[in-house]
Amino acid sequence: MITAVGGIEHKGFGTGAWALVTEDGTTYELLDCPRDLRKIGLHVKVQGTLNDDVMTLAMIGKVLNVNSFEILEDRSSVE
Repeated sequence: MITAVGGIEHKGFGTGAWALVTEDGTTYELLDCPRDLRKIGLHVKVQGTLNDDVMTLAMIGKVLNVNSFEILEDRSSVE
């Protein structure tokens, strides 16, 4: 299990992919992103597990399965 803090982004590859970009610049693709995280600009803390045996069309970073999250700040726009 990992804990990561950063901002939610929507990457425009194909149908699009939800991502967490951490404060150090690491990008995680959020697999089956929870609806409450699907807001560009949220600043969140996410706990989850890395899924090393999954490939996605977006290929924007390691795939993160979200187990839990906390919204730290909401500067979002709903997509």
